[in-house]
Amino acid sequence: MTELAHTPLYDEHLALGGKIVPFAGYAMPVQYPDGALKEYTAVREGRAGLFDISHMGQIRVTGPEALAFLQYATTNDVARLNNGQVQYSALLNEQGTFIDDITTYRLDADAYYLCVNAANRHKDVAHLQAVARDFNVQLHDESDGTTLLALQGHDAQHLLQALVDTDLETIGYYRFAETQILGRPAIVSRTGYTGEDGFELYLPNTIATEVWRALLEADAVPIGLAARDMLRTEMGYALYGHEISDAVTPVEASLMWITRLDKGDFIGRQAVLERREEGPRQRLIALKLTGRGIPREHYPVLVDGETSGEVTSGMHSPVAGGIALAYVRPEHAGGGELAVEIRGRAVAATRARLPFVRSNVRK
Repeated sequence: MTELAHTPLYDEHLALGGKIVPFAGYAMPVQYPDGALKEYTAVREGRAGLFDISHMGQIRVTGPEALAFLQYATTNDVARLNNGQVQYSALLNEQGTFIDDITTYRLDADAYYLCVNAANRHKDVAHLQAVARDFNVQLHDESDGTTLLALQGHDAQHLLQALVDTDLETIGYYRFAETQILGRPAIVSRTGYTGEDGFELYLPNTIATEVWRALLEADAVPIGLAARDMLRTEMGYALYGHEISDAVTPVEASLMWITRLDKGDFIGRQAVLERREEGPRQRLIALKLTGRGIPREHYPVLVDGETSGEVTSGMHSPVAGGIALAYVRPEHAGGGELAVEIRGRAVAATRARLPFVRSNVRK
């Protein structure tokens, strides 16, 4: 059995009583002693939560053809970025299905920074290195030397400002600053995965523990994987291996908004065009239970009494009740009597609009 990797904050999680579980090849805290519900509440109802997301990967792309390389390798239009802007995007294969979803940071005209999913890091690096052979660019995998924290919630800016040299008020949504934290270079971006205002901090490992402890002392609440998943599901944010995978294209996943077919050629473009023309093979929908139960991943979704698909992410939301994202057959995306099969029982549901709860991101 492969030994699980540790983030630089692993000992901090143990000291706080975090319950450690395997996640994307890492030993990560799923929750702390007060429980996932209290952690969720700290983020959603006016405080600030602190997440260790150092399992994510970071790749620096530099060189005179960095823009051309990323235009070809990613789905979104990188040419639209100015220095200090962030873009949600994806890597596709030639079949038009997902290798990963990513964020792209423009540092300068010939310098970019990518954040990729933990489980896909090595696959992504190998893929990008293969593509880079045709471009005058350099790729540097900086993941092992980087700690990534997310500070999310109403109080995030107030708690973080004392540690950062930059005025956080000047950083808009999906924008970032190259700054210093505790005298060391860092990237601070107003981004997140919770639907609340907040920041993500890219730090050298050497100051990870000091920054983590400083934010906890300032009243941030440590947050584990369970509460993180509750928060992102309420927003309807896609998660690799759930809503997106190498089995679906942006057409099915409702992610054509990050797939700029008019920007020129990119990997997977022709396949996406063909899928859009022929129509999706399944559709991603949001649903809310009207009966009692919790819609878990892989539970069958029924339309007019027949199995049409399955839940990809589901939970009991403290605000919205039983909610889920699910794939169903295209003809069932907009009509038919909907239910989720829970332990052999069909529980009635209705189609819902996203997000399930109000977003408080600052735009």
